[in-house]
Amino acid sequence: MKIETLLSADGSSTLFLPEMNETYHSRHGAITESQHVYIDQGLARCSVEVVNVLEFGFGTGLNALLSLRYAQKHGIRLNYASVEIYPLPPSIIHQINYGSQLGMEASWQTLHQIPWGEKQDWEKIHTLFKYEGDFRAVPILPATIDLIYYDAFGPSKQAEVWQNDYLEKAFDSLKSEGLLVTYCAQGQFKRNLKELGFQVEALKGPPGKLEMVLAKKI
Repeated sequence: MKIETLLSADGSSTLFLPEMNETYHSRHGAITESQHVYIDQGLARCSVEVVNVLEFGFGTGLNALLSLRYAQKHGIRLNYASVEIYPLPPSIIHQINYGSQLGMEASWQTLHQIPWGEKQDWEKIHTLFKYEGDFRAVPILPATIDLIYYDAFGPSKQAEVWQNDYLEKAFDSLKSEGLLVTYCAQGQFKRNLKELGFQVEALKGPPGKLEMVLAKKI
């Protein structure tokens, strides 16, 4: 599938898939969107010193890089597991400017050098596990995750991943009071979350989007 690299409104890269008419991140600002949704409304809400993060949709690795930046600034440790069914080739990764934009070029390179399928030390005090495959099959023990970044393509492009068989994996993985954050605020998706036992809150979205969702396992 053809992949094009574009600059979003904040100067950071996003990727465009012409066949799907879909971008990996918002054209209104890739870094801006991820920072708002996954860091400000997700990671920043976690009060523990060691945060177990599960990400659905590693994509470009932007959420992981921003999480590392937050952890380094606030003195927390990350056990970060990320799932991606279609990892990007190095030729595309080399076109993305997040390392230079965030002043984290060495960390950006390390993030993508860590091999898939092996849990490894990451930036000395953190761990990183990149899993290539179906989200439902990722080997995560039940009730061990503090925070889920749900960052798959939207319901209009990948409707199945917003349904209950995927969301049950998310619910089961979370600890009690664990959080799920996502840019998606589709009505049916929110109803699915509630059916599973999540407490669902619609929050102000990033630029260009009215709402996002914060869900808590209760």
